Amino acid sequence: MAAADLNTIRAVLESRLATELASAPVVPVVFHNMAFDPPANSSWVQCLTEFGASQYLGQGLTANSQNRVIGLITVNVFSALGVGVGGNYVIAKRIRDLYNRVIVSGVYFDAPIGPEVLAKASPEGFLQTQVRVTFEFIEEL
Repeated sequence: MAAADLNTIRAVLESRLATELASAPVVPVVFHNMAFDPPANSSWVQCLTEFGASQYLGQGLTANSQNRVIGLITVNVFSALGVGVGGNYVIAKRIRDLYNRVIVSGVYFDAPIGPEVLAKASPEGFLQTQVRVTFEFIEEL
């Protein structure tokens, strides 16, 4: 077999979030390297997918070699300042429920971390909370 197609894995992760946030109540979502003009008075979500460490699962084997690839999804939830954190927590719960200890298309999701309120939002002018989920998949070589 060939190495895993990281874009296929990324599409699994991101399409799951995009589908959930497209249902009522709809929340705009933006991914890595997308042009986006954030709305000033409504909530929106930014999803950042990163691939990290890999581990050999069968070192020295000439056939049926496998690697475990670990990654991280960071989901930033933004809302207008001055309206409290409740709206962000409602969106964050939807995200947590979406990824919490499930297996989707061979991708294993761990228990989510957060939502955590960040002291300094980026971009400025919003309240920002963050949910992080580690994931892993087995790469067949």
